[in-house]
Amino acid sequence: MDRARRQFLVQSSLGLLGAAVAGKLNAAESSPQQSAPAAPPPGQPPAFATAPAVGPEVSASTFAEAEKLVRVELTDADRAEAALSWRQAMAPLYERRTGPRKVSLEPDLAPWSRVQAVQPGWPTGPTEDRFLRSHADPGPVPSSDSEIAYAPVTKLSRWIEQRRITSERLTHIYLDRLQRFNEQLRCVITLTPDHALDQARRADAEIAAGHYRGPLHGIPWGGKDLLDTAGIATTYGAEPFRNRVPSRDCAVVERLNQAGAVLVAKLSMGALALNDIWFGGQTMNPWNLDEGASGSSAGPGAATAAGLVAFAIGSETGGSIVSPSMRCGVTGLRPTFGRVPRTGAMTLCWSLDKLGPMARTVEDTLLVLHAITGPDGGDTGSVPSHLDFNAAAPVRNLRVGYFPKWMHEDPATDVDRAALPVLSQLGMQPIGVSLADWPYDSLDIILFAESAAAFEELTLNHGVDQLRAQVPDAWPNTFRQSRFLSAVDLVQADRFRRKVANEMSRIFSEVDLLLVPSLRDEMLTLTNFTGHPSLTLRAGFVHVSEARSDWAPDPVHPVPKFSPPRRVPHGVTLIARPFEEGMLGAAGIALEQAFNVAGEHPPGF
Repeated sequence: MDRARRQFLVQSSLGLLGAAVAGKLNAAESSPQQSAPAAPPPGQPPAFATAPAVGPEVSASTFAEAEKLVRVELTDADRAEAALSWRQAMAPLYERRTGPRKVSLEPDLAPWSRVQAVQPGWPTGPTEDRFLRSHADPGPVPSSDSEIAYAPVTKLSRWIEQRRITSERLTHIYLDRLQRFNEQLRCVITLTPDHALDQARRADAEIAAGHYRGPLHGIPWGGKDLLDTAGIATTYGAEPFRNRVPSRDCAVVERLNQAGAVLVAKLSMGALALNDIWFGGQTMNPWNLDEGASGSSAGPGAATAAGLVAFAIGSETGGSIVSPSMRCGVTGLRPTFGRVPRTGAMTLCWSLDKLGPMARTVEDTLLVLHAITGPDGGDTGSVPSHLDFNAAAPVRNLRVGYFPKWMHEDPATDVDRAALPVLSQLGMQPIGVSLADWPYDSLDIILFAESAAAFEELTLNHGVDQLRAQVPDAWPNTFRQSRFLSAVDLVQADRFRRKVANEMSRIFSEVDLLLVPSLRDEMLTLTNFTGHPSLTLRAGFVHVSEARSDWAPDPVHPVPKFSPPRRVPHGVTLIARPFEEGMLGAAGIALEQAFNVAGEHPPGF
């Protein structure tokens, strides 16, 4: 302990309470006649609340007002004692940020604590790797460029492998569509034509020489603009970063490069990964141009749905693959937390962020996952895992849990309800299950605290003030409010997170999969926190009489109403145990074939 702390310890008695005692203490400290304290005896340990006083003065009334923020109640004596020692006990803990010994934290520095999707005693997923794609004849190459553009990766890859179409031609088709339709959709932040054509020509040369890398070789794709790309702007959709150009590719981009895929565009995302508004405007839903595409993987959802890319990479923290996949009618695979490395991707929340594919069919998403799965040393949350996928695997007797009550409540629709008998038709076993009635939204304390930490500097230097969305439910306000969350409640939320994981373990002891309404808040929230993988796929169509929005209602700017109602796609979501994406894929393929609605495209594109 330093001398200043010892001096304070000698001058003050921590047992003194109340304003009168504090007044005596202040008088004693200010007296010029006071003698210097004696040195502490050897071997005396340091004590809490003995640091030099720092920070602004506080009083009992300061704590009385702060109690409203964290919803605790102190007595008058409690407040007096807290105020007496706050500047010596707690305020010094902020020295890392406020000085004098400030320490900056690099953007890629992860927290010490790690989250693991597999809890003790849970199954750890497949023990071996197996990947068997479908072998169906892709048929002839269509004569129309638009039909080619909408073809799934399963067909495009076979045509390229068989040299019935070149990667260069396919790349030109997608670049042309991106340029033609982006004005309507606002889904592109950076188009990469030179880079893409270089990659496409290289792919064609390799394939002609007999070096075929696999099903993504020569396939054009788009990346959510939080994936670092060497020499190509990566903006996070946010004004403060719009001129940011990284020097290295992120791990997922490196793996797609190794697979021979062709990057044609960096796609839009809600600023700093929230909803669908970025510095270029709002990304729109190609099925309904009067509403946003949903976010934050808005660009990947819109571009994939409109046939502007063969597939895209999105990210999810709390619903950012599921929601735009639902809105735009595409297939989104949110991998198990830890399966796909996030090295070189923007961090919003270390313990929640996940990168995953968005495509037009279920098998397409597995083809992409196969290329990007596996740990990377730059991501402390990534772990070794196996992927066991067989596109033709039987699904008979798979136990599929569902929540009977939820099927009769919003946001479930007739499409969700109609999926249940399809399970039985396919030989799967629908099983009603239950979930504890707990406040799952309480887990969001973790999301808000981690995201505010990730963008601490941008918030404190008012860089967030530049973001286009400045409303109560946008990040700028949430980041500021999060400074006042309780650290104790953060720890308790983390403990609650484990309790929720144990509840999911109980449910998955009864079933193999879950079928849920995609945007049911409890399941969307808790499975993101527990790290379970999910697959969202189109199951039918519904009619909407007003635009859907990610944003809180704004009476000043009401959403558009439709008369007659608009017909839009609607999807269901399957959830599996950690690292059972192969099972998700097999069940999803069977359902996709039974639903038979994946082939319809948005009119006008």
